[in-house]
Amino acid sequence: MSEDSQPLEPAWRPLSKIQRRVLGVLIEKAKTTPDSYPMSLNGLTTGSNQKSNRDPQLNVESWEIEETLEQLREMGAVAEVHGDGRVVKFRHYGKDWLGCDGNELSVMAELLLRGPQTIGELRGRAARMGKIPDMGSLQPILDELQRKKLVIPLTPKGRGQVVTHALFSEKELAQQRTQMGGGRAVESEVEPPDATSIAEPVQRPVNPTPTAPPPVAVASSSSDSASIAQLREEVATLKAEIERIKKDMEDLWSNMT
Repeated sequence: MSEDSQPLEPAWRPLSKIQRRVLGVLIEKAKTTPDSYPMSLNGLTTGSNQKSNRDPQLNVESWEIEETLEQLREMGAVAEVHGDGRVVKFRHYGKDWLGCDGNELSVMAELLLRGPQTIGELRGRAARMGKIPDMGSLQPILDELQRKKLVIPLTPKGRGQVVTHALFSEKELAQQRTQMGGGRAVESEVEPPDATSIAEPVQRPVNPTPTAPPPVAVASSSSDSASIAQLREEVATLKAEIERIKKDMEDLWSNMT
């Protein structure tokens, strides 16, 4: 590419489960253990099957990693590195391929390694790869990644909000939204009042005794429905947090045994 050429546009696309894991491991190790980066095939296999900081747990063979590396190489996401040694090693092109760098790349790596998580969990975990001291420093990063369409919120903003990356297939992303009970999915469960039941009083004989106007009952029903929707949303968020905490405890226990 000549000096006058413009930088290439990000080329990211949906990835398979193993592709996401391999790319996430390369970015992670480049930031946390630079002395062992670029990585060998054996190192990538071990890193992909690692029990800590991974969700879901995988048990892939080296030949599967080798095939995945070739696929990612064809996409322009990774490259082979031929040094003085006999072992072929690999590096990532996440900065150009994803179109992000620094702390943004740290957040993306964490999402690729673990998938959906609350923003509180994400800050604590991504901080090992970048300088993200508090939630105030994470939010602008998430806002920029959402602008780039690399991060997708699965639940509404607020305490316990769950986010994920956009490198899932459409089917996988739909499953994630269903599991997390996203805001739009919750709202769709609230049915509007039945038009026939509202019109029914008009067909009855006129009662000389004054009765409460129907609109008051409709307003009350609408208020109750909104409260139910909000409660369902909060329950879904709490369930997601509990599941993530359970995963962390399992990771910790596996490392101790």
